[in-house]
Amino acid sequence: MNEYTVFHTMAWPSAYAIYFFVIGISSALFFFSALSWFREDYRPLRENAFYASFVLLAVGGLLLIGDLSQPGRFLNILNPAYLNFQSPLAWGGLNLISFGLVAVLYFFMMRKGDEVNGKRLAIIGSLLALGLPIYTGFDLTVHQHRPVWNTPLMPVLFVGLSLVSGAAVASFLTKGSEAANSAMRRMMLWSGGAVGAMLISLLGTTAYGGVGAELTFMFLTSGTLGLIFIGLGIIAGTAVPIVLLLAPLGRQQVGMMTASVLILVGGMALRYSILYGGQILQTYY
Repeated sequence: MNEYTVFHTMAWPSAYAIYFFVIGISSALFFFSALSWFREDYRPLRENAFYASFVLLAVGGLLLIGDLSQPGRFLNILNPAYLNFQSPLAWGGLNLISFGLVAVLYFFMMRKGDEVNGKRLAIIGSLLALGLPIYTGFDLTVHQHRPVWNTPLMPVLFVGLSLVSGAAVASFLTKGSEAANSAMRRMMLWSGGAVGAMLISLLGTTAYGGVGAELTFMFLTSGTLGLIFIGLGIIAGTAVPIVLLLAPLGRQQVGMMTASVLILVGGMALRYSILYGGQILQTYY
């Protein structure tokens, strides 16, 4: 009988988890900046949220380019003749570039104080920003043989993670505005609650989804990965911040800052564990 030793690697390394994290926050921060043209309580966030969004967008782009074996290949996404439009990655690349271009135009309108064009670009940019967490979630859900990823929840979950993580960062950028702080507290509560509900659903469907799904559930809820997913992601990064924000302390600056830090730790932990949880079976078979 022939025996073969096959080394199974993680096709999507941890750099992608960092990319998911920063691009999701970038998306949400642009959305909060855009809302400032339509809601006065978001006005203190307009400039700072946009600048942070643009920096994180650049970081995300560099992470993707750095992951290529030949970084110059990123130029291929500028060539329509090269792109495979049946691939979500192709649409994601175009979304990323389009968002970056609109963000540059938005910057100039923001600096000029051009309300008419600023609002137009805010709407266009917000739609493109929404596409960023959707496409990252869709990149995962199209993998039919990965139980954690292959669920319609994934793009919606990434939108929720984007909003709650972005609100956590934005809470540090409010310039002390009580109205903006209140808006970010509400955003963290609602989006954090939605993320919590989706995570419970994800665990339930994985636990009873067949042999592969049940093994993935075991990995996600035990050992080191379980500590990251359950301990940091669900308990410390989702449940505790919600309880804290609902308490009287959560209406104070120190309570909000504590909740925000926990949300960011949890947001990174969830993205990391979901990315690795979907691939972990291939290291055993």
